[in-house]
Amino acid sequence: MSGDQAAGVRVEVLGPLRLVVDGRVVDVRGPKRRAVLALLALAEGRTVPVDTLVDALWPSEVPESGRQALHSHVSRLRGHLGSAAARLETEPDGYRLVLEGDALDVARARALLAAARSRGRQDPAGALAVLREARALWRGPVLSDLTDVLPIAAAVEECTRLLREVTDALIGSAIAAGKAEEVLGLAAASLADDPLREPAVLLLVRALAATGRAPEALRTARGYRQRLAEETGLDPSPELDQLEREVAGGAAGPVPGPRVSVRPATRLIGRDAEVAALHRRLESERLVTLVGPGGVGKTRVAVEVARRSGTTATLLLAPVTDPAAVPHALAAALGLEVVRGDVLAACVAVLGDRPGLLVVDNCEHLLDAVRDAVDAVLSACPRVAVLATSREPLGLAAECVVRLAPLPLPDGDRDLARVPSVAVFLDRADRVRPGPPPTPDELRTVADIVHRLDGMPLAIELAAGRLSTFSLTDLRSRLTRSLDLLGGGRPSGDARHRTLRATVEWSYQLLSEDERRLFRQLSVFVDGVDLGTAERLAADLDLGSDPGSVLARLVDASMVEADIAEGGARYRMLDTLRAFGLDRLAAAGEREAATDRMQRWAVELAAWFAATTLTDREPEADAVLRREVANLRAAWRSARSRGALDDAIAMVLGLYDAVTYRDLVELRSWAEELAADPALTGHPREAAVLGTAGEAAYHRGDLPTAVRLARAGLDRATDAIGTGYCLLPLSVVALARGAYAEAAEHALAAAALRARPGELLGIAALALAYAGDADRARSLNDRGLAEAVSPSMRAFGAYVTGEIETSVGRRDRAEPHYVRAIDLARTAGATFVVGIASVGLLPARADAGRVREALVGYREVVDYFARTGNWTHQWTTLRNLADLLRRLGDEQPADLLDAASDRAPDAAARSTPPRPATVEVPDRAAVLEVARLAIERNLTRA
Repeated sequence: MSGDQAAGVRVEVLGPLRLVVDGRVVDVRGPKRRAVLALLALAEGRTVPVDTLVDALWPSEVPESGRQALHSHVSRLRGHLGSAAARLETEPDGYRLVLEGDALDVARARALLAAARSRGRQDPAGALAVLREARALWRGPVLSDLTDVLPIAAAVEECTRLLREVTDALIGSAIAAGKAEEVLGLAAASLADDPLREPAVLLLVRALAATGRAPEALRTARGYRQRLAEETGLDPSPELDQLEREVAGGAAGPVPGPRVSVRPATRLIGRDAEVAALHRRLESERLVTLVGPGGVGKTRVAVEVARRSGTTATLLLAPVTDPAAVPHALAAALGLEVVRGDVLAACVAVLGDRPGLLVVDNCEHLLDAVRDAVDAVLSACPRVAVLATSREPLGLAAECVVRLAPLPLPDGDRDLARVPSVAVFLDRADRVRPGPPPTPDELRTVADIVHRLDGMPLAIELAAGRLSTFSLTDLRSRLTRSLDLLGGGRPSGDARHRTLRATVEWSYQLLSEDERRLFRQLSVFVDGVDLGTAERLAADLDLGSDPGSVLARLVDASMVEADIAEGGARYRMLDTLRAFGLDRLAAAGEREAATDRMQRWAVELAAWFAATTLTDREPEADAVLRREVANLRAAWRSARSRGALDDAIAMVLGLYDAVTYRDLVELRSWAEELAADPALTGHPREAAVLGTAGEAAYHRGDLPTAVRLARAGLDRATDAIGTGYCLLPLSVVALARGAYAEAAEHALAAAALRARPGELLGIAALALAYAGDADRARSLNDRGLAEAVSPSMRAFGAYVTGEIETSVGRRDRAEPHYVRAIDLARTAGATFVVGIASVGLLPARADAGRVREALVGYREVVDYFARTGNWTHQWTTLRNLADLLRRLGDEQPADLLDAASDRAPDAAARSTPPRPATVEVPDRAAVLEVARLAIERNLTRA
């Protein structure tokens, strides 16, 4: 190749046609000349015959001067190529443009896609990086001004197909690399582009499930089924069926939030008939309650029914002690984030009219609250069935009660190993002390043991666990003697529970003193503990043995269950054993000391959370907090009932970041509950508590209460810390009301006190930006970002940057900052920042001409805020949607959304004067329906 040919030339067709020579963009004018360049480039080094070019340029009738005009265009193109003119070669029958391998963007995109696919599943993160590079090659609509040229139109279709392949591969690689959150919007937009394309549906469902949004994933799949049936009369492929089952069972993504694992540790033996009977019952009954004494195996049978069912959610109530927390526990079981509003109503809305089974386990200690929740589900969700387990019925009219009997007992000596009660003993014994199959004499000994235990599964497991210490014969003699001493006898009816209690007592007495002490202390933790907490408890008890060994022996004796997961082991007690432990704790006179230790643990955890959320370890702190919500709830209720004011204050203030940035609405209610306690009056931390409660009120949209609490706190503040806590809610309320000078004043005053300076400088920057002082806003936000270490604070700073750019009319520059804010906040669980940044992002996408992507985003955000009840931000979302609808010519819904938001008392102040109201405003549910219908209508038009 000559020196001229070696000059750098690049042709880009994945967007408006662009010619780059030696790094400089060359303006190629005229549609015919641009078409010639595009056709030569798309040939990728092949000769394009003159006749082909002429027919493409003049498809109807070739003018007499057509060939001469073509020659003129080619000549001028050589002039555009400058030093690389020799690359455009004249052949005997046509022309050829010689380009290097990656000098044509569409060829490079294909090469990158092939390279990513070759990495396969071995390196999804590497493949993801390659695919991001490939997708970035698309700069906009492909050759949009040249699609009237038939060969170019065909090439545009091919480029569209290639973009689809790159996008699908990118989404799949992100999911495989554990970065599904980063491609949720892309997956939704891909489906919106072609709502009947099943690969796009499968990817979006997988992405939603991988980010813990299983209910939304299942709704997406159901919506696709309906569209496909209505528009084509076809059914989806078996692949979608399988994926729905995986999502429903939790296999297609991580379990979100603090949901408790229900993976059975052992196989279920001797209950096939009961499981099958329950399935048959649930085909005709909406509510089936499985009742029986503790230890008879209700939970294990219910979990097996759930495992064999299709769409299920399992609500485990053993860790829940507060009736008011039942709706929150249900929300966690559904993977639902409820920031504010009626939590139970949000759960019912998610369950909706989809078919499914809801398992509610261990109801007996919360009967009234469970009855209300189940009644709400049955009333509003006609296709949902409920399987409850309890020691007594719920008492609802629709209830079908099924009593679970103990395991069948041997009758004679035939086939002893196949008798369920014997089989359970042998299975557990083999895990404790593996060995050869039992002899006939040993089987008869086992038969005698399970008879003594009346077939109670928990009692059998506890007894078999003792084979690590005793021989089978010794076990029988000691067990028989213990049961006689403890009042076992030959039980029947309620006496079976006495047999179980006697077995638990016997197993407990066989523990060493250190093991008994640790067992008792662990019983106050309603949702178990991790290894570190167990070891700290053991150290506090000054055990004479190694804490790890003591814990291991409790697991071996079946007194504690070890749930081994990726994040480490979790040690829990069955509800029956925990109740026994609490009794033993009281009998030993240790209940007060154990409760003190649990509250101290909660205070220390809250302090650790407060410190860690300010660092780059914030995602770890968020995960720990969400995992420990049930234990924190128990500690909170304990502190409140015992009047432990200092502990309650320490918990609330330590969890301030959760009140401000996370979706754990329970914690916000704790702050307001404490603020209303007369005992708080005069406490040194009173102002800080009132300020925290004010922040909680702000997040549920009650701005007057937020101001009242914060001002009361300021009146009683005795130090800079208390003052700072109160100034923060005053600043954000002023910001929402459009009092920008006041908002900046409060925020800067708080920042001067070193109370969360990064965040407060960002709030002041928002106020200045909205007031028109963008330069000073940037300066303040830069100072805040310089102090930001945690992902949520960096996310907030990125969001503020996006808002500043938006305030000066540069939404194109704002978009990447919003995206960065969302990505950072999601890694840290800072759902509030995710929400507000999403509200800012969608108008930027609409301004960039990505109307379909913006509409899909609005559909998701409207649904999210409706689900969480966060109307302050919902109104802002609806106002922005109204702006987009008005630009699309859809005036009527836009007017209604504007009028509704202008009249709403919990809406933020407008930056522009409200439009004159010309429509009657319906209730909020109708407003949301108007918004959803407008979105779908305009998506169809788009």
